[in-house]
Amino acid sequence: MLAGPGVHPLWGAQRCHRCRVLALRGKPSAGGRMTSMLAGLLRTELPIILGPFGGLSSIELTSTVSNGGGLGSYGLYGYTAQRIRETDELLKGATDRSFAFNLWLPSDEERDPSPTDFAHARAAVAEIFAELELPLPERPERFLPPFDEQIEAVLECAPAAVSFVYGVPAASVIHRAHALGTTVIGTATTVDEAIALQAGGVDVIVATGSEAAGHRVSFLESAEQSLVGTFALVPQVVDAVSVPVVAAGGIADRRGVAAAFALGADGVQVGTAFLRTRQSAASDAHRRAIDETLAHGTVLTRAMSVRLARGAPNRATRLIEAANAIASFPAQNWLTGQFRAEAGRRGIGDLQSLWLGQAGRMAKFDDAVDLLTELRLGL
Repeated sequence: MLAGPGVHPLWGAQRCHRCRVLALRGKPSAGGRMTSMLAGLLRTELPIILGPFGGLSSIELTSTVSNGGGLGSYGLYGYTAQRIRETDELLKGATDRSFAFNLWLPSDEERDPSPTDFAHARAAVAEIFAELELPLPERPERFLPPFDEQIEAVLECAPAAVSFVYGVPAASVIHRAHALGTTVIGTATTVDEAIALQAGGVDVIVATGSEAAGHRVSFLESAEQSLVGTFALVPQVVDAVSVPVVAAGGIADRRGVAAAFALGADGVQVGTAFLRTRQSAASDAHRRAIDETLAHGTVLTRAMSVRLARGAPNRATRLIEAANAIASFPAQNWLTGQFRAEAGRRGIGDLQSLWLGQAGRMAKFDDAVDLLTELRLGL
């Protein structure tokens, strides 16, 4: 049972952040091993987090992970405030356990493209729209809902946790989340980013190695300059900060979980392996790509969104890269999203964003319950 607004069930409204750390450090988990506090902060049985999939999250997968004792996460990229509220209602109808919402923080690099740049980017993908018999989309009034409206809706929903990528959330956001009893999770791709997140006041840091699927969420240096593997990143982050650290990237079975804890992590976040399960919103073509793409066959591309992301190469990425006409963010992501959604409905993998990590071929489970059981064996 969750405490009321302003009262975290573990430390109460008046306890300082450092007091929470000291109070929770060393509490035993249900399995008897000593954990530093992650499961307590997240109010979960297991220190296992579902990677949030922007565009590929599902109520079924998020609730399945939460009901199984982990922290189900749901990516809210592109969601309006109303859709966030509706998603919250559906999740609370599917689980009475903790779950997290995930948001992309706005950054200074975001800008509307000039009419000429947008026209060039649209022309570069015109043949894809023609193949799908879709009209070329007209430029919308805005490419994304305002972040302020999104965060207001999330705080109104008061989930057990809220995670952020692409930066450090504002102190006012963290303060309001804590007042509601919501744990704040930040995401780092380098040690410097982890230090910045701790200084900003987050409760938990996900250290995501370059093996991981999807967007490289770097925010201090370019993504290309921030490609650090999980084995190198996690122990250095653990040494640099005092808040709990969650390892992400390349974890698909009990071996990855055990390795993460050997590196000093307090928990793990798993993406691609859960994306392969039937409960996710991935298409069958996407699941086949996870099965078939070799570790060295994944690519880092800016084609789909202009932000660097790891996945399987396909005709769409090659076409856009060859044209060398990519709009700024978020326009490019919006533009390709207009055909990616239809390609997903039709099961055309060559025209989708096939995000997957380098451990994709280690993902063997069709059911998220079975995968969670496997991961638990690594604790």
